[in-house]
Amino acid sequence: MEQRSAVNIASSLEHMIFNGNFADGDRLDEVRLADQFGVSRTPLREALQRLESSGLVTLIPRRGAFVRQPGPLELLEMFEVMAELEAVCARLAARRISDAAFDELRLANARCRVAADAQDADLYYTENERFHATIYRESGNSFLEQESLKLQKRLRPFRRQQLRYRGRMAQSLTEHEAIVSALMSGDSDAAADALRSHVAVQGERFHSLMASLKTAAS
Repeated sequence: MEQRSAVNIASSLEHMIFNGNFADGDRLDEVRLADQFGVSRTPLREALQRLESSGLVTLIPRRGAFVRQPGPLELLEMFEVMAELEAVCARLAARRISDAAFDELRLANARCRVAADAQDADLYYTENERFHATIYRESGNSFLEQESLKLQKRLRPFRRQQLRYRGRMAQSLTEHEAIVSALMSGDSDAAADALRSHVAVQGERFHSLMASLKTAAS
């Protein structure tokens, strides 16, 4: 129960940071937040640890938790690496993916479609993570899978934030379908290109993401 509460609190704090309730460098008052969420300090601290692992919070011993917003160069560099890691996963998965994994991808996409129809970005992202994690696993390279999962976790709040932009969930779903098609055809290059383009944040999408961070920092 406390673990579920910690997940919900972390999600709420993430939204509050992006919505401008907290600025870069702000100290998060554990006592006040525990009272605000109606919980003990234990699930709150777990929530803060979750945010630290994704880079939105810095925990300093004996000082507390502080909001941390990445700069545009740092964020762009992380997305560039994520796009290339996932492209390699797709390239290898195109040669190694199992029939059972295709069923997993189709199921994740079906659930993504339900979430997109309901305009539920959080539910969409849950299934989106499942979709991507399946491809990491099907690369057949456990080291690559673990590195991809670590960076996916680091970028989680920013990838989820993108889904709140108008039309992005529907576009993402279309991109998922192109990825599955390339994997089914066994075309390594097409699969890599499709997943790289899906993950890369460029142009208007990147400017929109940075604008949301600037709003939070103002």
